[in-house]
Amino acid sequence: MTTAEQPVVVLVHGAFAESASWNRVVQRLHGRGLTAVAAANPLRSVEGDAAYVRDVIVGIGRPVVLVGHSYGGMVITQAAAGNDAVQALVYVAAFAPEPGESALALSGKFEGSSLGGALVAYPVSSGGNEFRIAEDTFHHQFCADLDAGEAALMAATQRPVTEQALTDGLTVSEP
Repeated sequence: MTTAEQPVVVLVHGAFAESASWNRVVQRLHGRGLTAVAAANPLRSVEGDAAYVRDVIVGIGRPVVLVGHSYGGMVITQAAAGNDAVQALVYVAAFAPEPGESALALSGKFEGSSLGGALVAYPVSSGGNEFRIAEDTFHHQFCADLDAGEAALMAATQRPVTEQALTDGLTVSEP
C-alpha cells in the first residue's frame, strides 16, 4: 500500500491535554512510515469539537483513522457519524458513549473517580464555566506516570474544557 493509499491517523486529545501530548505517538507512527496528525481539539462542545475534527478530515483529503483519548472519544464518535472518510475509530482510555451520555455522566458513573475534587472552575465570557485541573494536583490526577518536570509543563499548557463540552450528550446513534 502506498503512502497515498494509507489512511492518515488523526489523534484527538481529551480535556486538559493539548495536541502536543501526542508527540511521542506521532514520532512512533512516523517511524513506522505512517502519516499522523494531532488535531487541536477546541474543548468547547461535543458537536462544535466534532465539526472541527470533520474540517481537519476534509483538509487532509484522504481516508483517516480517528484516535481519541478521554473526552476525545466523545468527539471522534460524533465526528465519524456518516463520514465515509473515517475507516476506523480507536479509543485510548477514552469515553465510548451511548447516545445521550455525556463525559460528565460517564466520569461519575463508576466509583473511584477523583477528578471532580481536582478541578478549578471559572466563568467564561461566552457563558457557563470552564474547568482546569489545579496545578498542585495535576501530576497525581492526570499524568502520575511522568516525571515531575514534564508533569509541571503539561499542567502549565493544559487546555481547559467548558462545562458545555462535559455535559453535552452524544447526539448520534452510531458512529
